[in-house]
Amino acid sequence: MTHPQLAHSVAPELNCSPTTTPFQTRAASPVHHLTGHHSRFETEFATLGMRSFIKKRMTEKVDVSSVDGSATVSKSAKSQALALYFAFNLGLTLFNKVAMNKFPYPYLMTAYHGLASFIGTSVLKSRGFFTTSQVGGSPVTLYGFSFLYTINIAISNASLAMVTVPYHQVVRATTPVFTILIYRVFFQGTYSNAIYWSLVPVVFGVGLATYGDYYASTAGLLLTILGAFLAALKTVATNRLQTAGLHLSALELLYRMSFLAVPQALVMSWLAGEMDMSKISWSVAKSIAVDEMMAPTIPSGQVGCLILNGMMAFGLNVVSFTTNKKVGALTMTVAANVKQIMTIVLSQLFWHLETGMINTIGIALTLAGGALYAYFSMRKVVKSVTPVEDMEKAV
Repeated sequence: MTHPQLAHSVAPELNCSPTTTPFQTRAASPVHHLTGHHSRFETEFATLGMRSFIKKRMTEKVDVSSVDGSATVSKSAKSQALALYFAFNLGLTLFNKVAMNKFPYPYLMTAYHGLASFIGTSVLKSRGFFTTSQVGGSPVTLYGFSFLYTINIAISNASLAMVTVPYHQVVRATTPVFTILIYRVFFQGTYSNAIYWSLVPVVFGVGLATYGDYYASTAGLLLTILGAFLAALKTVATNRLQTAGLHLSALELLYRMSFLAVPQALVMSWLAGEMDMSKISWSVAKSIAVDEMMAPTIPSGQVGCLILNGMMAFGLNVVSFTTNKKVGALTMTVAANVKQIMTIVLSQLFWHLETGMINTIGIALTLAGGALYAYFSMRKVVKSVTPVEDMEKAV
């Protein structure tokens, strides 16, 4: 749903053509595609300067649900989308822990998942599940969006080399805070006080749940904070490209993004020294081998594991993009924090992970905060959607 004040700036409906290539985009600036503000946004920034611009945006207030499209989605639809998101996300996480835990090539895995997503969306496109939009002009927006996805992994890996894992997880748990700031500065978006307060245990709880050896160099701290900001920016951009500007469907956005992300991930893999094929063949076989004596050959059963991994990644990407459009970027970042806690809980059940009292308190806090956030955000949706639903029933 587009806010009334922004209605005049939303691009007209796209014409559809199945022959459009994955990298074509609408001839408009990247700022417009992500914000839906056309030149007014850019002119305002250039005229006022950064300080005055931020001050002006912070004093204006707009309900975020009218900006991120979530106000028009029913409670049941949001709940179903989130349930699918958790199922796919936790499923892939557990599968990777069991089958791919020893595969130390994150960029190659990203390229593989991108390829799986491109193949999956291409098959769906050929069968008429979606059509690509007839767009043309500068490819900067989608190139930037795909690069945002791949650079997130690069920043995360680089920061992990400079900070401890608990410290990294604590900083990344602040992603909802950066999401709020992005909406506040660029869209004048605001939430209710109840939602703000519910985020406190969500963020603080992750810190306690992952409590451990905290250490970070100055560069590591800055890089980890940058990673949290980019994660928030990526989530907001995913929502905006579906609800404003380009108005792409989840399948089309994934189709275009994955086409561009694969070569980027491969370049990063090469720069990181992952392209030694002798090491890769051994790691693939060892990571998913039932019997390590079978390495480095890869039996058909292990190839099946790789194929299943790609299929699950493709499903997660589709569900993630679709859920983002329905529930909004902030809810996605909160769900990511809750998913992190759920992973710890499942690790306790299946792998007997030992946690202390502080960690247990953190788990309880995060889950309680997530429940409160869901209650307040869903209650808000019911109030805004029910009148529309009543009108539809009356008709």
